[in-house]
Amino acid sequence: MLRIFTLCLFWLALAAGSVARAGEPPVAMLKLTDEDVWVPGQGSYAAEFNRWAWLNFGAPIAPEELAMAGLSAGTATTFSRSREAFSAPISTLDQDRLRAFALGRKLFRVRWSGRSTVQDGFDGLGPTFNRNSCSGCHLKDGRGQPPATVDKPMESMLVRLSVPGKSAHGGPLPHPVYGGQLQDKGIVGVPREGRVTIEYREITGSFADGEPFSLRQPVYAFGDLQHGPVGADVLVSPRVAPAIYGLGLLEAVEQATIEANADPDDADSDGISGRVNRVWDPVSGQQAIGRFGWKANTPNLYTQVAAAAHGDMGLTTSVFPQENCPAAQAACAETHITDAPELDDARLATLVLYTRSLGVPAKRDVHDPATHRGAEIFDDIGCAACHTPTLSTGSDPALPELTNITIQPYTNLLLHDMGEGLADGRPDYAASGREWRTPPLWGIGLVHRVNMHNNFLHDGRARGLMEAVLWHGGEAQVARDTVIELSSSDRDALLAFLASL
Repeated sequence: MLRIFTLCLFWLALAAGSVARAGEPPVAMLKLTDEDVWVPGQGSYAAEFNRWAWLNFGAPIAPEELAMAGLSAGTATTFSRSREAFSAPISTLDQDRLRAFALGRKLFRVRWSGRSTVQDGFDGLGPTFNRNSCSGCHLKDGRGQPPATVDKPMESMLVRLSVPGKSAHGGPLPHPVYGGQLQDKGIVGVPREGRVTIEYREITGSFADGEPFSLRQPVYAFGDLQHGPVGADVLVSPRVAPAIYGLGLLEAVEQATIEANADPDDADSDGISGRVNRVWDPVSGQQAIGRFGWKANTPNLYTQVAAAAHGDMGLTTSVFPQENCPAAQAACAETHITDAPELDDARLATLVLYTRSLGVPAKRDVHDPATHRGAEIFDDIGCAACHTPTLSTGSDPALPELTNITIQPYTNLLLHDMGEGLADGRPDYAASGREWRTPPLWGIGLVHRVNMHNNFLHDGRARGLMEAVLWHGGEAQVARDTVIELSSSDRDALLAFLASL
């Protein structure tokens, strides 16, 4: 019954409800009726919804496997290992928000189209864009990857652009012709801006025990540029789409907690100097702490979703109401039809609720001796100094279901200097060209199953977790060098631990 309901959800009337941060419009909610109840006596609606999700997303973990699982996010932990492991809602959502989650899931996966008129459907795409759906980049709510070969287009990856200097609010200064990111697609009558290709140079090395390894260093090239060269002063930052599960929990970590973990001057002399990024929040109209994005350049999920809709799909919102058309692109500007947001506030709020409500997969094989040994190594060599194992959510999150939960995301949400090897040379608010936000590691062991690849780091250059480790430099150089000295069995244990997350 619910499956049919979900498919028809867009054509049903919405009743008002609200769960939002200050400054956000309320999310549209659907109210349950007695007819929507599952079989009486068969458990709570939330439990039955999670059961439905498992049946639709794939079989749940078997009882004997469940005994080897660990909670990654307290009551927000989910237990699917299928290709939909990143797409399950937290099981404690109340009835109305479960319905809104289903609507958000549909919105996240719907394909938008170009338009000659703005209607109530999904026809606000472009004029230039990278993908026509949220899931086009964040496939199954997971992480993207670079093209497999040089002739393939970027499908879950984009290239940020800027020029030296700062915008009025302190962020990157957009390229005067191509804007803040290169758009490799356009609607009918509007040319795409261009494309970027990637080739790789192999860098060889070996561990202390003689086992060889190879790292691939990307080399980027612009092509098919429709509005002239980008110029010698262009600043370029290629980035794959990050996973979106667990974001509501990271948003619920209190600002004071993040700031308490910062050590910008390395006062304790441990070589680790995590810094907070301070960014502009267009919703509140003031500066805020950065949490999301590869450089922590976005303050909250409402702004993050609106920015992605605008930058990646060309959808205007009340947050970003102007078409993404730099002045030099006449054909793009001529497509403007109306000042009405192409993604209205109700749909935007529903998408935000969806991203806030995604749970986190349980850890696996937590009682395996190799996992235990790997966890000890992870801590001993200093990885946990940045990939903080445990945080807690606060008492006043955007979703009540996320209140006061102990989570294990393996991130401190801070900026760290990762060395010249990973540097993009492109500042982003307070983040330097060598700094990146520590990415969460929870769920990383399921990427190969959900997204069918093993590409890691901000640009997907690493072909596996060990390659990702070996690219670490800067503040992580000592930890990286220690890994080089590990025995083969200890390296295997470290990888077993990471695969369990």
